[in-house]
Amino acid sequence: MFKTLPGFREFYPEECARRNFVFSKWRAAAESFGFREFDPPVLESLELFTEKSGEEIKSQLFEFTDKGGRGVSLRPEMTPSLARMVGAKAAGIRRPVKWFAIGENYRYERQQKGRLRAFYQYNADILGDGSAGADAEVIALLIESLRAFGLTEREFKLRLGDRTLWALFLQSMGVEGEFMIPVLSAMDKIEKVSPEALEEMVANALKGSGAEAARIVPAAREIIKARSLEEIRASFADAPELAEKIDSRMGEWRRLLDLLSALGVREYVSPDLGIVRGLAYYTGFVFEAFQTVGTGRALAGGGRYDNLVGKLGYQDMPAVGFGMGDVTVSDLLELVGKGGSLDARPDAYVAIGSPECRAKALETVASLRRAGLRVDYPLRDMPFGKQFKQADSTGARFAVAIGPDEISKNRAKVKNLSTGAESEADFAALADILRA
Repeated sequence: MFKTLPGFREFYPEECARRNFVFSKWRAAAESFGFREFDPPVLESLELFTEKSGEEIKSQLFEFTDKGGRGVSLRPEMTPSLARMVGAKAAGIRRPVKWFAIGENYRYERQQKGRLRAFYQYNADILGDGSAGADAEVIALLIESLRAFGLTEREFKLRLGDRTLWALFLQSMGVEGEFMIPVLSAMDKIEKVSPEALEEMVANALKGSGAEAARIVPAAREIIKARSLEEIRASFADAPELAEKIDSRMGEWRRLLDLLSALGVREYVSPDLGIVRGLAYYTGFVFEAFQTVGTGRALAGGGRYDNLVGKLGYQDMPAVGFGMGDVTVSDLLELVGKGGSLDARPDAYVAIGSPECRAKALETVASLRRAGLRVDYPLRDMPFGKQFKQADSTGARFAVAIGPDEISKNRAKVKNLSTGAESEADFAALADILRA
């Protein structure tokens, strides 16, 4: 007997309908914002992912050498493929690029609640625009993609951080050059580990550069307490030499929050420098959406990554985007009772009165299907009563009976399986009546 591999899922029709319900909401939200769908290959060059994230990412990949001797990997995320595809067309592509994708990704890591080895992720990105308007558009889409399920600010929030302000803070602490990214990666754990553990991580990242972890960590823990622009600015009072840069950045914050207010999503957003995002390629505003019920798990995350396309060897361009996984979102919808299922039930089930009526019945089935209706029927001869039981079991809205009398009168019998009401309809008008 064979079993599903650890960390992978299989979707029977009922689960598939629930999954597709989630996808349909995401797709409708993205398209309403003018984003266009793309679909990259599931297998990419291994170098595409190590160039972005470093050799250490190999331990998390389903990677191997193919029969042509190439190092390849199942994609762990969409962003590198997006950057490659846009970069390849950079000279002639219309900007800004507003693309989204819904696809399965694969990571060879320990399974835990909400984290599997195979998972679907919804990504939406804007490339070619470095303004706060692009950040606002992406953040608004993320929020609307959750609101589409009926979720409200009582069930999720978005925390907005800033790698640029973090870089200025670390600069004020004496962290420079090649040490900036490793220390930022350590700071991503500021809410997850003890002060002592974080201090050790920062010290290891500094490698004796001269900056002091014992001074940086307590100051950083004070900064993440700020929850308003005024509090954030006040936390930089001890860095007068950077005042002009900090004030300029605070102006970008005000601009972004004003845009989010105009887009009607400001109440979901909280300024919060506790959001750092550990990936090295982030360069500006970063954000994460969290559920505010249950265990408070993360639902989505993203930010600005202005250097990635250039890092992969293409024409450089600014970029901002997010990723949202189906597992955590589906779990939240189940928790709050706001899930759903994409209705795949037949519109009609055609019951066939006798073997001699099958040709006319199948002609009707084909006509109704070409009219855009979902239609089922018995594949073999069976009693009329059993056919109506089968119609009920499929969840069909209507049963259409076609027997010798109906054929002679050129009128089919139609039964509403919800109300039990019965009527007759000309074969020519049947599609319109069922659709209505």
